[in-house]
Amino acid sequence: QEASIVAEELVRSWISCYGVPMIWHSDQKKGTNFNSALFTDLCKLLGILKTRTTAMHPESDCMVERYNRTILNHLSLFVSRNQTDWDTHLPLFLLAYRSAEHEVTGLTPAEMLFGRTLRLPCDILFGRQSEAPSSPNEYIKNLEARLESVHAFARERIKLASERMKTRYDSRATDHHFKEGDLVWMYNPKRRRGLSPKLEQNWEGPYTVVKKLNDVVYTVQRSPKAKPKVIHINRLAPYRATDKSYK
Repeated sequence: QEASIVAEELVRSWISCYGVPMIWHSDQKKGTNFNSALFTDLCKLLGILKTRTTAMHPESDCMVERYNRTILNHLSLFVSRNQTDWDTHLPLFLLAYRSAEHEVTGLTPAEMLFGRTLRLPCDILFGRQSEAPSSPNEYIKNLEARLESVHAFARERIKLASERMKTRYDSRATDHHFKEGDLVWMYNPKRRRGLSPKLEQNWEGPYTVVKKLNDVVYTVQRSPKAKPKVIHINRLAPYRATDKSYK
């Protein structure tokens, strides 16, 4: 999509419904339309902090990647052979997704956003417990209390899930930490036609650590005149003077 279309859709479909976000996070390569001058100016105008993932580290936007995978997996069950009707199935898939309990929070997306479950076509057949009528002020008061309770419960469930994920990640994570001036290898796999990817040299270097942005992200540079690269620590390894250099 062109950047102008993306920017227009952001204002029309998102900001008009939910307000201006504080942060807009996008993929580094696939989301190039989010990194255009037009989109950058729009973010500055609306006070949105624009961030993006580090290269070759999809974990940086894992929730979006997981959601996209869920959409594709389900749509693939219904689309025609020529795949031209996927958009006609999307609305009903979204209804099903938004009314299904999330495995982490134990709540539906609709409950998280609206404080209530959605009324579904199956409710016509099986019936649905109706809420007692209340005044507008009483309804708002009950809704605020319900949303506060739902969000507190979800935050606790997400915290527990995050702790479990961190424990699993830490058991496999690298112990390497780098400081400015350190020499490192950078993982940068390349695929060449006619050659086995299993035999390719996937590490190149040495690179010099220019800056530590946070505990897991570094800026590295191949030479003083080369363009700096922002790289996740999972793609870096210590370089020793006895190692052979690769381009």
